Amino acid sequence: MSLNKRLNTISLAIVLILAAILSGCAGNNEQAPESSKSNESPQASKSGQFITVLVEGGSPAFKVATATAEEFKKQTGYEVKIESVPYIGVFDKLNAELKAKAGSYDVATIDILWFPALASGLESMDDLYTDEVNSDLFPNLIDGAIVDGKKLGMPVWTNSKTMQYRKDLFEDTKEMEAFKKEYGYELKPPTNWQEYRDVAKFFTRDTNNDGQIDLYGTGVLGKNNGDSVASWLDHSLQAGADRLVVGEDGKANVNTKPYVEALDFLVKVLREDKSAPEGALNMASDEIAELFWNGKMAMMLEWGHFFVPSNDPAKSKVAGKVGTAPMIGGAAGIGVVPGPWYQVIPASSKKKDIAKEYVKFLFERNEQFLEVIGVAARKSIFDKNGSKPEYAHLNSLTTTLSAKQTLNRPVLEHWNEIESEALIPAVQAALSGKSTPQEALDEAAKIINEIHGL
Repeated sequence: MSLNKRLNTISLAIVLILAAILSGCAGNNEQAPESSKSNESPQASKSGQFITVLVEGGSPAFKVATATAEEFKKQTGYEVKIESVPYIGVFDKLNAELKAKAGSYDVATIDILWFPALASGLESMDDLYTDEVNSDLFPNLIDGAIVDGKKLGMPVWTNSKTMQYRKDLFEDTKEMEAFKKEYGYELKPPTNWQEYRDVAKFFTRDTNNDGQIDLYGTGVLGKNNGDSVASWLDHSLQAGADRLVVGEDGKANVNTKPYVEALDFLVKVLREDKSAPEGALNMASDEIAELFWNGKMAMMLEWGHFFVPSNDPAKSKVAGKVGTAPMIGGAAGIGVVPGPWYQVIPASSKKKDIAKEYVKFLFERNEQFLEVIGVAARKSIFDKNGSKPEYAHLNSLTTTLSAKQTLNRPVLEHWNEIESEALIPAVQAALSGKSTPQEALDEAAKIINEIHGL
């Protein structure tokens, strides 16, 4: 064989080897054309591929993500890698990711409160909001996902304060007779501010005659966190607030009539009627619920999902004796600030298409959140399960979340600063008696305007 022929033979062999190598690389490449994978199963075609999901550790989002990961892998071939961190860690990590644009996360589950700060780095989900999806969600749940005209998240659950009360007390014949004799009307779960104050005063008592109050009518949330603000804003909406915290002109409106009346209402329940424990400034939802579950409270305005543990004998001494009703109303009717959570997709994700498939996948399995936390996002799930005794709170939530005065917290970039530096201190100053509601909220308005540079 001549030298030229030998060289040609060697060259051909090298070309064939390179072609085989390149072909093998293309077969493993995530971006390979679909035609090259047409005879492969989803599992084989997505071998070694995954999406990374960021959730709060131990939360409903973590539990559902864990429970459904294998099913998603079987359906799509994509492994779900779950990164779980403490509550504020979700915000911190996602915020850092959006700034770095590193593509570390493909999906995250976030509190509605974080939308203003994260919005610029999130992928639009407008295309996921079909007519069918829209018709199955409360309007305020859709509105909560919108920032600058774009829907940036898909809800996984929603929640709000509702009434929970001791049926064994409210339905006791002697209690009913005594209440009617004192107040002139029938004892029932209160529907407005006056009834609420009357019932709370009536049930606040020393039950064992030791000189100490051991049964309170209700509780007041005053702890140094967002619970106290949400509770006060609930009542502000009931008093007629139509724009929360800031008006159309961007200036603070928290020192106007509805807000002052709402804070005054809470102060009267605590300090004038003495129908709530004195340690209100150290009490948030968990502390109030513990008192209620231990039989130390006749009723509470609490997040709807607390109804489930209220009737769990392992957690509650009053299990089987708890009823549920919609949130009370003020002059403007029922109103609350909801507490929804959403799935979001970072715009930096390199797998946005499969991330959207994952979001759709969990929306279709939204009932699993009901099983884990006691609430969900879809109205159809509320309707389907509300007739079950263990989920009776869903009916109260539906009425409350559908009320005309129910409104999401405002989309403000500096919300965390406003809440911590202006609103929480104002609520605590009034509840402690250090300031009148008007004085406390005048100061809060001043601080908010300073934060906004006004």
